[in-house]
Amino acid sequence: MSRRAPQIGFVSLGCPKALVDSERILTQLRAEGYETAASYQEADLVVVNTCGFIDEAVEESLQAIGEALDANGRVIVTGCLGARPERITDVHPKVLAVTGPHAYEQVMGEIHRHIAPRHDPYLDLVPPQGVKLTPRHYAYLKISEGCNHHCSFCIIPSMRGRLVSRGIGDVMREAEGLVRAGVKELLVISQDTSAYGADLKFRPDDTWRDRMLKTRFFDLCEALGKLGCWVRLHYVYPYPHVDEVIPLMADGRILPYLDVPFQHASPRVLRAMRRPAHAEDTLARIRHWREICPEIAIRSTFIVGFPGETDEDFEELLRWLEEAQLDRVGCFKYSPVEGAAANALPDPVPEEIKEERWHRFMQLASGTSEARLASKVGRDMRVLVDSIDHDAGVAIARSSADAPEIDGQVLIADTRDLRPGVFADVRIVAADVYDLHALPADSGPR
Repeated sequence: MSRRAPQIGFVSLGCPKALVDSERILTQLRAEGYETAASYQEADLVVVNTCGFIDEAVEESLQAIGEALDANGRVIVTGCLGARPERITDVHPKVLAVTGPHAYEQVMGEIHRHIAPRHDPYLDLVPPQGVKLTPRHYAYLKISEGCNHHCSFCIIPSMRGRLVSRGIGDVMREAEGLVRAGVKELLVISQDTSAYGADLKFRPDDTWRDRMLKTRFFDLCEALGKLGCWVRLHYVYPYPHVDEVIPLMADGRILPYLDVPFQHASPRVLRAMRRPAHAEDTLARIRHWREICPEIAIRSTFIVGFPGETDEDFEELLRWLEEAQLDRVGCFKYSPVEGAAANALPDPVPEEIKEERWHRFMQLASGTSEARLASKVGRDMRVLVDSIDHDAGVAIARSSADAPEIDGQVLIADTRDLRPGVFADVRIVAADVYDLHALPADSGPR
């Protein structure tokens, strides 16, 4: 009788980039014969992949580590908060080890040190696409690590280092493998997607289908557009060369969707934030994108209450937002992050003013969202089904304008012949502030 495979508990916190790190560790664990435990009690040890970007994320990570220690007692910590190990060990001195972000080999080394692997070379332990934490029909495709910017409110570069791009052949082989395994949507992520390949000086690479591609943003988008799946771009800064990709969206080769972290509109605040592309005329860029691809959906996030933000700065942001008419918008009230340069800036904004500005911003943004969604009523569109809510009698799907977990949904009232992971042609019959409501179109699901 073979001995029991070692069981590893896993907690993954933070953004999609951290999720990809977790998937890579889990894939290696599976390859070496480890199994994933369903509970703390069943696990031989627990790995906690942390987030450390803002204070709330730090507290959530520390709480998760504490819960794992209380329930199991043997915990290895990795991820962004691991870049400041003393922040962890001061609170939880009994953790077995702490590693930084994307430290896959170190994590595996610590696991080996405490629990030897059990590997059977005669068994196929890992699916071709690796172990995924997302539903089978979509996956995150991380194209680089780190960031070369020095935004005053952000400590990501100190945690994840400078930009390190993956070779385009390596990225495309992973993408092709995911599509072969049944993935219908690839979500391209990094810290700065539009800077992809800059650190490699956009070097040529002919290791994918014997084609010569440059390791750069446009070549990657063009190649991904040949795989026959949805391709969605996240964390794209509004540099001029992004314009080259918009015709690919107009032609239907990649989704007409851009996630652009504008953060603010006041040039004075953007300079204080040390934002890249802060001098760009972003409204003109948005108008240009819409001229090329009228269907493009633009989502973004903003910060209100940044140190030194005046009433005039905030009013300028509202005017910009009114003119930009963005499809999807998120907003955060500024909060200090340990180690960030912005902590030393003068003229902090009182909390009650931050709160008032946040409510005014969200009221304007929700009104814009409601109006833009209402304009889609009566139209036919193709959507990707994520799940079926049998109690409510609806299929929960997304359009090309909706990224999973952060944007809206398309709720289909007739679930016949629908299942997660299929495309369906629907007619939009109603809209609310964030979601669309639909019925299957005559062509039905595909």
